[in-house]
Amino acid sequence: MFQSLSEKLNNAFKKFKNKGKLTEADVKAGMREIKLALLEADVNFKVVKDFVNTVSARAVGSEVLESLVPAQQVIKIVNEELTALMGGSQSKLTISPKPPTVVMMVGLQGAGKTTHAAKLAGLYKSQGKSPLLVACDIYRPAAIKQLEILGETLNIPVFSMESGNSPVKIAKEGLKFAEKKGYDMVFVDTAGRLHIDEELMEELKNIKEAVAPTEILLTVDAMIGQDAVTVADHFNQLLDITGVILTKLDGDTRGGAALSVRHVTGKPIKFIGTGEKLDKIEPFHPDRMASRILGMGDVLTLIEKAEKSFDEKKARELEEKIRKSTFTLDDYLDQFSQLKSMGSMEQLAAMMPGVKPSALKDAKIDEKLMAHQEAIIKAMTKQERTKPEILNASRKKRIAAGSGTSVEEVNRLLKQFDQIRALMKSFSNPAKLSRFAKGRMKLPF
Repeated sequence: MFQSLSEKLNNAFKKFKNKGKLTEADVKAGMREIKLALLEADVNFKVVKDFVNTVSARAVGSEVLESLVPAQQVIKIVNEELTALMGGSQSKLTISPKPPTVVMMVGLQGAGKTTHAAKLAGLYKSQGKSPLLVACDIYRPAAIKQLEILGETLNIPVFSMESGNSPVKIAKEGLKFAEKKGYDMVFVDTAGRLHIDEELMEELKNIKEAVAPTEILLTVDAMIGQDAVTVADHFNQLLDITGVILTKLDGDTRGGAALSVRHVTGKPIKFIGTGEKLDKIEPFHPDRMASRILGMGDVLTLIEKAEKSFDEKKARELEEKIRKSTFTLDDYLDQFSQLKSMGSMEQLAAMMPGVKPSALKDAKIDEKLMAHQEAIIKAMTKQERTKPEILNASRKKRIAAGSGTSVEEVNRLLKQFDQIRALMKSFSNPAKLSRFAKGRMKLPF
């Protein structure tokens, strides 16, 4: 996400960093580089022009030119203006004071609308809401079935009707059903097309009139670049959308759509899709995204991911196990599973200040290895998982056969586990921990 843009902007900033004092000519040269970086990132031309003019006007002021650290002042201005460009502050989903909150999902076919209707419902369910999904896409083959499968995966009910009913009637009946059963959020999945046409828009307008949605969220594929902004502008003019969900942002190293949508439509990006899995959706924070783009990291999102992934009760239990040296193979597997749920190493690196995501692009948690290790551990008895030292040759053969792996893989897992347990045992001893901190004691592997 934004990798290409981040690298080009940081190269542009080098023109400022090498100077003790800046002149207007220096600022102009640096702004030319920033302008090219934004255009190559597929940012809308008018957006780039306005942005560069705003930054340039601030950068040639006395605050920068007379500063002892002018480069830092320029970066600060770019950060502030990038944040303003993307909306300034987080725009939250509006919750209706009188339930249910109705969220109408619209967008072109293939943008991920159905999947993100389910993702959003899952996100709010995790926050204590009671969501209902309503299947109004009666045209795309298997669209209703797809929503039902997603609903089943997330344990969220899906309202649908037999063929022959119009999307408007389904939406109306779905809302009545939600009110009757006490669901406090309704996500209406509407039909999409490969392009915007009159028939599609007329149907969407009729659904809007029928259910009076609290929010109309447009799902846009970030991978289509400037076309994403054009699509957003058209939908906004015809439906007066309330916000945008940018999908596939994890696959777009340029990020032009994220920088252009708010400026062109006047409507905020409310959520971003960051992966295929159903929990890969994040609220959009303009200030955090600006920091990420400029290579300053996104520590707040990283902390939130950690808090979401790591259970406080489990953390206390783990601390107790480390102190008492009772760390088991079940605990070992649990820790790796929690780390894996936070995302790829590259995604985490993008949130760490001063770390280039590209440096860790090949550092991945090996899912195949994880699956093998999980199979090995689950093939053990409870006693073997708690006391792996009892594993003799015959037990290892049985475990390898039961997990579809080899004895060598079982031995490799046990060796890794012994090394980690030895390290944790060292940490449980204050004297040893002190020696480790001072570099007098080496890691056991």
